[in-house]
Formats: sequence, C-alpha cells, structure tokens
Amino acid sequence: MCSDPVCTTSKCNSILNSVLCAFPLFLHLSLLLSGVWTVGGLEVSTGKVSSIEAMNGSTVLLPCTYSSCIGIKNLYFNWQYNDNGTFPKLCEGEISMEGVEPKVNVYHERVEFVGSSKTNNISILLWNITFEDEGEYICFARNPKEKNRNHSAVFTLLVVDQMKEVDNTLTVIIVSVLGGVIGLVIIVMVIKALVVHFLLKDDEKNKECLVSSSGNDNTENGLSGAKADNKGTPKA
Repeated sequence: MCSDPVCTTSKCNSILNSVLCAFPLFLHLSLLLSGVWTVGGLEVSTGKVSSIEAMNGSTVLLPCTYSSCIGIKNLYFNWQYNDNGTFPKLCEGEISMEGVEPKVNVYHERVEFVGSSKTNNISILLWNITFEDEGEYICFARNPKEKNRNHSAVFTLLVVDQMKEVDNTLTVIIVSVLGGVIGLVIIVMVIKALVVHFLLKDDEKNKECLVSSSGNDNTENGLSGAKADNKGTPKA
C-alpha cells in the first residue's frame, strides 16, 4: 500500500483519467444503438408538403403513410383534429399484420377512410369542407413491435373562398424572350448556311470556267502547231 499523500493523489488521478477516457466510448456505443433503433422504428409522414389550401365546399385528401424496417403487428392509428387544444378523433383503426386491410371506425359524418395496408397508406378524405374545418390534423400511429412508441405527423388545412390567381406575366416575358432569341439564332444559322452554299456554288463555277478556258487554249495551240508541221518542205 502507498501511504504517501502524493502517491494516493496520483492513483486517484489515474482512476479518474481512465473513467474519463472510457466515457466517450460508452457515449458512442449509446448513440450507435440509439441510431439503429431509430432506423428500424416506425415512421409516419404526411408527405413532402404538409399543408394544403382548398376551396370552401370542396373535398380534400388528408394524406398519411407509414413505414417500418422491423415490420408491424397490431398497428394502431387514428386521425385527430386540433380543435383549440382539444383533439377529437375523426377515425381510428388497427392493422393486424402487413398486407391485411385495417378495421376502421369513423366518427365524423364527412370523413371517409381511403387508405390501404398494401400501400402503407392510412389517408382520409374530408368531404364538403367549411371554414370551421380549417386547422391542424394529426395522423397518429403506434406499433406494439417497438414497445408501443408513439409517432405522429401534422397536416394543415387552409380553407379559402377562392383560389389565388397566379401572376404568370414574368414567366410569359421570359419564355417570349427565350423564344425570340432561339428564333433569331435559327434564322442566322439558316442565312449562314445559304451564304456558304452559294459561295461554294460560285467557286465551282469559277473552277469550271478556268478548266474550260485552259482546254480551249491548249487546243488552239495544238492546232497551230500541227498546221505549221504539215507545211511541205520547200523545193530546191
């Protein structure tokens, strides 16, 4: 044993350093296990666009899908409406296993379940909407296979008298300018092609004229020489 205070302090520091060194490893393993669990768990989604603007009196689809890498068993789901802090159920159901259609109970006269377990879909339709239907709708799901963890996604409905008119003036201007530029480029290319074509034709004609002229000169020179050669020798 070491009775020296300095020795005792040194031992304590050594133990403390060992614990501190081991802590990051423990934290890393915890995060890794947590990540694996998260990847394998249930996920609920209302799509890339989590809100919609719809006309008063129309029918809207409230989308919701689920996915799970570990599979499902007796998956429970429901739709709720956020009514100033209270959350009345619009419908609820349970899917016993993958591929089996759910048993659904609907509690709202204008709600229709349109989902299917074959496509992991638990969406609903809301018929003949009014301004009172505006607000947040929560798609909730719980999978017993992952210790009944709760999952939810929110979809926001906005109800309007008339849809906003989109001003396409800028788009029309841009398209028109691009069309004009493209048309001008095409015209320039056509004119260039025609000019090159006519220039090539002129070159060919000039070459033909030069060949013809050269042939005629040679012929005339040949005939003159022949006539000169055919003259008889003078008599002595």
